[in-house]
Amino acid sequence: MGLLTDPSSGQGKLTKFLIKFHKKLCALLYLGGVIWFCCLASSSFNASTYFSENALLPGLVKSMFQEDRTALRYYEELVDETKKYDDSIPYSWLVAKFSQIGLDVYTHNFTLNSPLNPNEKYFGKNVYGILRAPRASSTEALVLSVPYRSPSSIYATTLPSVAIALAFAKFAVRGKYWAKDIIFLITDHEQLGIQAWLEAYHGVSCGTDGTLNHGDLNGRAGAIQAAINLELHSTRIGKVDIKIEGLNGQLPNLDLFNLASKICAKENVYYTFKGKGIQYFRDPYKEWKHYFKNMLAMIGTQATGIPNGNHGLFLRFGIQALTLEGFEPSKRDSGVGFLNIGRVIEGVFRSMNNLLERFHQSFFFYLLPAPDRYISIGFYMPAVCLISAALIIKACVKWYQLHGNPVAEEVNGAAIKRAPTLSYLGVILICVITHSIGALLMSLPELVVKGSNHFNYSASHSIFLSLLFVTFLSLFIPIGLELGTVIICLAMNNFSLGIFCGIISVPVSLLIDANPNKYLRPVQRILWLIIHPMMVLFIVVLINTWMMFRQEDAKEIIIRAADAVQQAVLYSIADSMIYGNWLYNVVTTVLVSNWLCFWCITCSNKHKPESKVTTDKKSN
Repeated sequence: MGLLTDPSSGQGKLTKFLIKFHKKLCALLYLGGVIWFCCLASSSFNASTYFSENALLPGLVKSMFQEDRTALRYYEELVDETKKYDDSIPYSWLVAKFSQIGLDVYTHNFTLNSPLNPNEKYFGKNVYGILRAPRASSTEALVLSVPYRSPSSIYATTLPSVAIALAFAKFAVRGKYWAKDIIFLITDHEQLGIQAWLEAYHGVSCGTDGTLNHGDLNGRAGAIQAAINLELHSTRIGKVDIKIEGLNGQLPNLDLFNLASKICAKENVYYTFKGKGIQYFRDPYKEWKHYFKNMLAMIGTQATGIPNGNHGLFLRFGIQALTLEGFEPSKRDSGVGFLNIGRVIEGVFRSMNNLLERFHQSFFFYLLPAPDRYISIGFYMPAVCLISAALIIKACVKWYQLHGNPVAEEVNGAAIKRAPTLSYLGVILICVITHSIGALLMSLPELVVKGSNHFNYSASHSIFLSLLFVTFLSLFIPIGLELGTVIICLAMNNFSLGIFCGIISVPVSLLIDANPNKYLRPVQRILWLIIHPMMVLFIVVLINTWMMFRQEDAKEIIIRAADAVQQAVLYSIADSMIYGNWLYNVVTTVLVSNWLCFWCITCSNKHKPESKVTTDKKSN
C-alpha cells in the first residue's frame, strides 16, 4: 500500500501493472463477482442442510397431541365471538380461556404516537398466558405467538392459529417434562403489538423516543430462548411456508429452520420456503434455475430489511424465531387438519425444551436456494469482495495518478519537472457537504413534521416533497474507495442489500472519470442519474406495477408507481422511527452521500491541474 500512497517510493512493478491494466482488471473483477454470485445456485457451491446442535434430538419422542377436536371447538367459538368485536381483539374471551386452561394470564396495553402525524394516536392490547415450567425455576422461556386479525383486516384470517394455540396450551399444561416456561402470546396490530410487547419485556425502546409507548408488563417468565410465530389461514392446511427473514436482514440460527423442516416432514405436513418445496431435477440447468430463483426471492425480501412475519422482531433481542404460515389446500389436495399441525408444534417445542444453552452451533449468516440446501457466508462473501475490489483498485490507481512522479520536460535547454498538486481543501469540502446532505435527509422527516403542524399541512406529502426538493437541489453542488468499503460493510450485516447495491452501482462507477471527452460526459451523468437511490426505487416499483396491472395504459401505471414510491418512502421512515429499521438511514447517510460524491466528479470541468515547477541545469 505504501507504493500507492508515497510518491517518493517510485513506481514498483505492482504499481505499474495496476496503472497500465487497471481498467481491464476492474472489469474482470466485477464480472468475476457476478459470475461467482450466479454460481452460488449450483449444487457445487451449496450443501445439504444438517443439524449442528445434537441436543435438539428432533422427532425422537412419540407425538402425544390429540386435542384436534378441542381446537376445532375453540375455532367455532372464536368465530362467533369475533362478530362482537369489529376492530379489536376479544381479550375478555381469551383471558377466560387461558384462565380455564390454568395459565397465568395478563394483558398488555400500548400506545403508538404516529411518527408522521403527532395528532394521531393508536391504542392496542395484547393478551398472553404463561405456563410455568414444573421442572425449572422460570429461568428460561419459549414463546408461541399469534397475530390476531379482526374480520375487517385486509390480511388473511389467523383465527385457526389462535384456536390451535389454545388447544396446544391445554395439552402442554398437563406435561411434566417442561424445563422452560412457555408464553402463549396473542398480539394486536400485527408487528406493532409484538414490538411493544418485546420492548416492555426487556425494558428498552428501539425506535425514536416518544413514538411507541410500550407500557409495562405485569407478568414475566425467564429469558426467552426461541419463538415460533404461527399464522394459519384455514382449519385445513395444504402447505406450511417457513419464513425466516427478520428486521434489518437478520436471520435465525439455521438449526431452528432445520428443526421446523424436520418435524413438518415427520408429521406428513408439506412445507415450503418461498412457496417452493423440495424438488429434484435430472437436468443440471433446471436445477440451477430453480435454486437461483429461490435464492433471488430470499435476497429480494432480505434486502429491504423489513420482517416478513412477527418473528423478525425477536431476532434483535438474541431470540431465534421463525414463522409457520399455513395455507388452505387446493381443490385436488385434502391437506392436513389440526391434529398434524398440533403435533408439529409439539415436536418443535419439545425439541427446543431439550436445549441446554442458546442456539449457537449452526450458521447465522446463510442463503437458502431450497428448503434442504444452504449457502454459507464463506461461499457468498467472495462475490461481494470481488465486486468491491474493482472500486478499491480504481480508487488506489486514481490516488497514485494524482501523486505520481513528476514528468520531466525540456524547455529552453533546461530540464523542467512538473508534479501535479491536489487541493485537499476542496476534496474535504465536497465530502463534508455531501455527507452533511445525507445527514439532513435522514433528520428531515422529524423537522418537517414539526413544521407542518404549525401550518396545518399534510405531514405525509410535506415529507415526500421536502425529500425530493433537497435531492433536486443537491444536484447543483459545484472517490470510489468509500463506496467499495461501504458495500463490503453492508454485505457483512445484510448480504442481500450489499450485493444488490454492488451489482447496480459498481459498473457505472467504473465508467466515471473526471476528465472524459465531451461526448462521454453527458452519458456519465445520465447513467449516474439512473442509479440514484430514488430512481432505482421508482424503476423497481414501475416494473412491479406494470407486471400487476398490464391491462392499464402507461399513464395510469406511472401514476400508480409514483404513488407507490411515495408510500414506500413514508413507510421506510415510519419503520425507522418505530422499529429501528436501518434501511432509510443507510440510504440517506451512506448511499446518497456516496452518490453525490460521484455526481460531483461527473460535473467537474476539464482543466489542467496546477503544477509546481522546479528547474535543474541540463548536464552536457
